[in-house]
Amino acid sequence: MACWSAENATKAYLRTMRMGEKAKEPNGVEFISALAAGNNAKIMVVACAGAADSTTLALVAAAQQTGGHVICILSSIQDHYLSGMTQGVNAGRVKFVTGDVKNLLMNDYKEADFVAVDCNLENYEAIISSIQESPRCNNTIVVGYNAFCKESWRNSPLCSELLPIGEGLLLIRIAAKKNTNGSGLKKRGNWIVKVDKCTGEEHVFRVRSSAGKVIRA
Repeated sequence: MACWSAENATKAYLRTMRMGEKAKEPNGVEFISALAAGNNAKIMVVACAGAADSTTLALVAAAQQTGGHVICILSSIQDHYLSGMTQGVNAGRVKFVTGDVKNLLMNDYKEADFVAVDCNLENYEAIISSIQESPRCNNTIVVGYNAFCKESWRNSPLCSELLPIGEGLLLIRIAAKKNTNGSGLKKRGNWIVKVDKCTGEEHVFRVRSSAGKVIRA
C-alpha cells in the first residue's frame, strides 16, 4: 500500500485538475470532495459551526461517486432550518442532525470513515482529539477546515498535517484498531475437535483462554 501523506494527497488533488488549465490556487472545498471520493468514503460526517456550508455540498458530490451518504451535525434547530434553505435540492441527500458533536461522533457515528470538522467550532480541538484517541471500526480521514480562522493552529497539540489550501486544512488519517494476536489475525480463541468413538461424529468447540494458556484436545 502506498504511503499516505498530506503531500501525496495534494499531488492527487492537483492531478484532478484538467491538463492545460491555467494554474490557480487550490480550492479547499474541491480538495475535500476529491479526497473523500478518492478514498471511496461511505459514511461522511461534517460538523458545521453554523448552517450547512459548501463543505457539505462537497461531500454530497463525493457521495454521488462512492455511493455513500452524508450526515451533517448542527448546533441548533435554527441552523437546521437554515441548512434546508441554503442546500436547496441537495438538502434531501443529507441527513441533518442536531446535538453535541463530540457525543454524536463517539457514539452514533463512530463508524464514519470521513469526518470534516469546522475549526470555527469552539471546541474543535477536543472533538478531533476524541476521534484520534477512540478505537475506530474503519480507517478514518479527519479534516479540520477553516484552520487559518483560529490562531491556535500555530501551536495545535493535534497530530495533524497543515495544508495551505483554501482557508487551511488540518489533515489526519487514523487506522482502524483491530484486536489481533500479534500475527495480524483476529484472536478468536482455541478450537477443539472431539470425535465420538461410537458414532464417528465430530463436535467442534471454541474455548476462550487467557494469555499464556493453551488448551489442547
